[in-house]
Amino acid sequence: MQKTISLVSSTLVVLYKFFEWQIIEILTPFLLPLLWLLVFGFFFAITVRTVINLLKNKDWKPFVIQTVTIILWLFFPFTQVVLDIDFKINKSDREEVARKVENGTLKPNVSYNPSLIHLPKEYDQLSKGSGEIVLEKNGDNYSILFITFRGILDNFSGIVYSPNSQRLARSDFGGDLKEIEKIDGNWYWLGSY
Repeated sequence: MQKTISLVSSTLVVLYKFFEWQIIEILTPFLLPLLWLLVFGFFFAITVRTVINLLKNKDWKPFVIQTVTIILWLFFPFTQVVLDIDFKINKSDREEVARKVENGTLKPNVSYNPSLIHLPKEYDQLSKGSGEIVLEKNGDNYSILFITFRGILDNFSGIVYSPNSQRLARSDFGGDLKEIEKIDGNWYWLGSY
């Protein structure tokens, strides 16, 4: 029984870490701490129970399960893996959107912000939050931001298409960019926290 409970608590932690960004999009950053407390509170309670079980009954299997999960939680790059998968799965669709922006088929269409383009229904999953992309123009050069995380106030992260591979500036997209990383050809990942 203890082994089954350890597997359940560990599975919940791993699933939470893999789907954390999708969960944030559904629950918002305000409600996420409640789910975090439930999942990790349960996990920590079971971990304490497995330690006691190990000392009393010499049943090491549940303890190993919890330990492996803690190591995964601390050292496995869940966010990076999820972002890599998202980038690879959606790259061709994002390139298609970039072509439509470049040829003028998609233009800024949000009345309160001349840099926003609300994507058509078939593409709205490419940019999290509300299905909008941000068009940053600087003379003839432009970049397109597909949002991967829309935080509170000015926190955000995303994947950027830059047609001439122009390096992004820390002040681009109206933010104080903390991370800018080239991920492939004309594509960058950025984060503002």
